[in-house]
Amino acid sequence: MAKVTAMDVYKLLPQTNCEDCGEASCMAFATKLSEKEADLAICTELTDEEFRKLEELLAPAVKEIIFGKDDKARVIGGDEVLYRYEESYYNETALAIDVSDDLDSSEFDEKIKTIESIKFERTGEILTLDAIALRNKSGDSTKFAECAKKLETAKYPVILVTFDPIAMEEALKVIGDERPLMYAANKDNIFEMMELAIKYQCPLTVFSPGDIAGMKDLIFTLKSNGFEDIVMDPGTLTQDAIGDTLDNFIMCRRLAVEDKDDNFRYPLLGIPALVGLNEDMDEIEKGFMEATTASTLINKYADILILKKTDMWELIPILTLRQGIYTDPRKPQAVDPGIYEFGDLDENSAVIVTTNFSLTYYTVEGDLKSANCNCYLLVLDTVGKAVDVAIAGGQFDGKAVADLINESGIENKVKNKKMIIPGLAASISGEIEDETGWEIMIGPRDSSGLAEFIDEKF
Repeated sequence: MAKVTAMDVYKLLPQTNCEDCGEASCMAFATKLSEKEADLAICTELTDEEFRKLEELLAPAVKEIIFGKDDKARVIGGDEVLYRYEESYYNETALAIDVSDDLDSSEFDEKIKTIESIKFERTGEILTLDAIALRNKSGDSTKFAECAKKLETAKYPVILVTFDPIAMEEALKVIGDERPLMYAANKDNIFEMMELAIKYQCPLTVFSPGDIAGMKDLIFTLKSNGFEDIVMDPGTLTQDAIGDTLDNFIMCRRLAVEDKDDNFRYPLLGIPALVGLNEDMDEIEKGFMEATTASTLINKYADILILKKTDMWELIPILTLRQGIYTDPRKPQAVDPGIYEFGDLDENSAVIVTTNFSLTYYTVEGDLKSANCNCYLLVLDTVGKAVDVAIAGGQFDGKAVADLINESGIENKVKNKKMIIPGLAASISGEIEDETGWEIMIGPRDSSGLAEFIDEKF
C-alpha cells in the first residue's frame, strides 16, 4: 500500500488558503496531515463529503481502538506499515496482567496493588503496564461482577475475560461505563456478545484460534450489524507451536496493510499468559517462556498482550523491547545539550564530556549518581549519536567541544582546565586539546569506572 502523500491530501482540500487551521496554505496543512501532525477537524472549509473522503484517505491501515476512558484510556492499533523502517509505529503494545476472580479478597487487592506499582526508568522514560485483565475463573457471574466493581477505581483500564454472556453482562452493569475491552466473542456466543457490546458501547474481541476464515466470518457478522470497535485474537500457541501463532498474526496484518481487507483492519491481541498452562515447566521456566512469547509477538504486530506474571526480571526485557520498537527510527533519542551538575561542586571539581544520545547520557548519569560523584557533565549535541558514531560522523571533534565550553560557561565555574573524555574518544584527544587549550584526560571506556577515575585524578 502506497503511503498517502501531501499532494493526495491537498487534492481533496478546499485550496482556499484561508489560514483558519493555523497554516500559511492548504499545502502546508496537507503536509501536516500526511505526517500525522495535524487534526483534520480544524479545517473549517470542508463539506461533509470532503471530510468523509479525507477521513477515509487518512485512516490508518489498522483501525485505532480505544478502551478505558478519560485519563485511563488506552489507544491500540493505528499501524500504517508492516516494517518499522518504513514509518514509525505509533501506539505501543498495551500490556495487561491477568487477575482471576477466584482469589480471596486480600490476595486480589494485593495483586492489583502490585500491578499498579510496577515501573522502572530507562533513558528518562518511566515504563509501566497498561491494563488489568479480569478473568472469570470462578465461573460465578456474581463473583465476577464483585471483582469488576473493585476495579472501578483502579489505575488502569480493564479487560473483562469470559465467554459467558451472562457473566459478561453482570460485570458490564457495574463497570460498563468505564469502557472495558470485552473478551471474547466466538462462533458460539457472537450474537449475545455483540448485543452487549452495542448496548454498553464497549470494544469487543473476536476469538477464532487458528482459523483465519472463521475470524473473517465473525468480523463480517459484527460489521453487518454496524459494529466496528473490534479487536482480533487469532489464538496464541506457545513453545514449539509459536510458529503457527506468528503465521496467523502476520497473515492478519498483511491482509490489513497490503490487501486493505476491511475485515482484518483491526488490532491484534495475544495471550502469552497461556504458557502457565504447561504443567511440565517450573515457575522460572514459565517466566522465561512467557517473556519470550511476549517479545516475539511484540515484534510481529501484537497490539495488546495479556501476561500472567509480575516478576520484574520477566517484565523489564518486555518493557525495554517495547520502548525500543516504538521509538521513531528516524529521530534518534536525545537529551538537551549543555551543562549538568552532580553532587557538591566547587572550582576544583572534575569536568566530564559525553554525547546527548539518550542511552549514553542516562547510563553516565546513573553511574555518576550511584557513586555520589561530584562533577560537571558537559553534554555535546551530536544529534542523538553515541560517542563512537559521533566521532565517525564528525559531530564529536575538537571544535565542537571548544564551542560547548564557550557556550556552557564552564570556564566560569572551574579554575583548573582539566577535562575527562570517554575512552572511546582517545583518538581525538590531541585535537580537543589543541582546539580548547584544556588538559585532556582519557577516561575509562565504560562509565562505571568514572567514579574511581575521578577519585584517583582529582
